[in-house]
Amino acid sequence: MRKDLTKSSNLLLLNIVALIFLASNSILCKLAIVNEYADAYSFTFLRLVFASLTLYFIVSLKYRRIILNKNKNWFSAFFLFLYAITFSYAYLDLDAGLGTLILFALVQLTMISYAIFTKEKISIKQFIGIFIALFGLIYLFYPKDDFTLSIKSFILISLAGISWGVYTILGKRSKNALKDTNDNFLKTIPFLLLYLLIFPVNINITTDGLILSFLSGAVTSAIGYVIWYKILDNISIITAGVIQLIVPIIAIVLSVVLLDELLTSTLVISTLLIIIGIYLTISKSRV
Repeated sequence: MRKDLTKSSNLLLLNIVALIFLASNSILCKLAIVNEYADAYSFTFLRLVFASLTLYFIVSLKYRRIILNKNKNWFSAFFLFLYAITFSYAYLDLDAGLGTLILFALVQLTMISYAIFTKEKISIKQFIGIFIALFGLIYLFYPKDDFTLSIKSFILISLAGISWGVYTILGKRSKNALKDTNDNFLKTIPFLLLYLLIFPVNINITTDGLILSFLSGAVTSAIGYVIWYKILDNISIITAGVIQLIVPIIAIVLSVVLLDELLTSTLVISTLLIIIGIYLTISKSRV
């Protein structure tokens, strides 16, 4: 039986760190793009390259040598790439707080769908919690006079959410979080180069853009994703999906403080409903 995340202080601490790092990615990306410190592609490219270099260095120190498996982790790498590239382009016309909320709503739906498909047991309490959390999201997107959302950005951030959900599901199979995360990031590079060959890109990068992409890659992505992969071995797919809805709440707070984004009553009510849903889903449940 896996440990209960809510009863393990070490795992709880790791979870908090991982979720803060995941939320910070939205803020760093939005900061870079809205201020034109970097174009979406350059930010994504540098983010993944810095993450790859950081992980390669860490793995080299720990294991002395690195053996890359040519036939392993390509699906994980592709979905990591797809998440990262659609994530960056979505924030061209999307607030960080709202974008993160949509992102992890799709993450949750993807992972819950997988759990149902694989017949993972869902208790009545978990079902009610999931319903309340999703109702919070429905409330957020219910048409209002002052609510506008770019369809293109919505599609891109939704695709990013689905990709992250699939990446997380694939991460459940990982036997070594550090090695597999390193392998995943290194194998995103061919996809990045292929994208550059297929789609036109106007390269724009400043010193501030380099710093933000470094922080997003070397810190919040490289270290954050290793922690997240490690956590996945101790929680169920349902819990992993629902608990990530805490990320938008963190991102909304950070976006209001750091990006001066508007905190509306709709966001507050939606966030409270999501918190209640998460609590019902993960409290006193076997994971």
